[in-house]
Amino acid sequence: MAILNAFALGDVRLNLSEICRRAGLPLATGHRLVGELAAGGFLERVPDGTYRIGTRLWRIGSQAPAVTGLRELALPHMEDLYEATHDNVQLAVRRDLRVLVVERLRGTRSVPVLTQVGQTLPLHTTGLGKVLLAHAPPEVLEQLIAGGLTRHAARSITDPDELRESLEQVRRTGYAITRDEMTLGASSVGAPVRDFDGEVVAALSLVARTRSADPRRLLPPLTTAARALSRDVAAHWRGRPDMFSVDRNARA
Repeated sequence: MAILNAFALGDVRLNLSEICRRAGLPLATGHRLVGELAAGGFLERVPDGTYRIGTRLWRIGSQAPAVTGLRELALPHMEDLYEATHDNVQLAVRRDLRVLVVERLRGTRSVPVLTQVGQTLPLHTTGLGKVLLAHAPPEVLEQLIAGGLTRHAARSITDPDELRESLEQVRRTGYAITRDEMTLGASSVGAPVRDFDGEVVAALSLVARTRSADPRRLLPPLTTAARALSRDVAAHWRGRPDMFSVDRNARA
């Protein structure tokens, strides 16, 4: 489990030394276990000697009912949103102190993004993350601040008071906007997805080139799609805001 968790930060490929360091394993032990995982199809060895998640693990993980149900409900609305904007469309949930990308549609004429399904992203530098963080329990924000607000781009928010003010604005307006906070040249707008009880269970976002990321163009289709998805989630999905939490699953 420690070896597989070494890939949790979203790194597509890792060499054996990196895997062992992250997993806290001696090189010899890691070499043996990685070999067994690769033989079973849970990891794949790339010709350059690095390893990546194997298709067998992907097939098993893709059957998780919480993720599958949410993705199935979201895809029609994400496709409509893509047709309306031709920008990158992303769906995510909060996984403890990170954003877990559940689905994404790449805008062929938009800014290139490296985001992958299953990847985790920072909460404080993304439109998705700010929406989820703004509606998370207060202790989540305090834990994030206590761990330090990492700078990922020139305009990343690293001051706790500035972040608190930004999240208050998200709660007040109902959406989040970032500009060059995660990646230079990329901006995003995010909106909440709510369940039957009005709790925020996911976030939907558009990522566009900063020079063309006009909220007046992006927000109307985004908020329309988020509200439509929220209606479907309220009617058909029985997930919970905390169901993706590692800590919660460990306690269950």
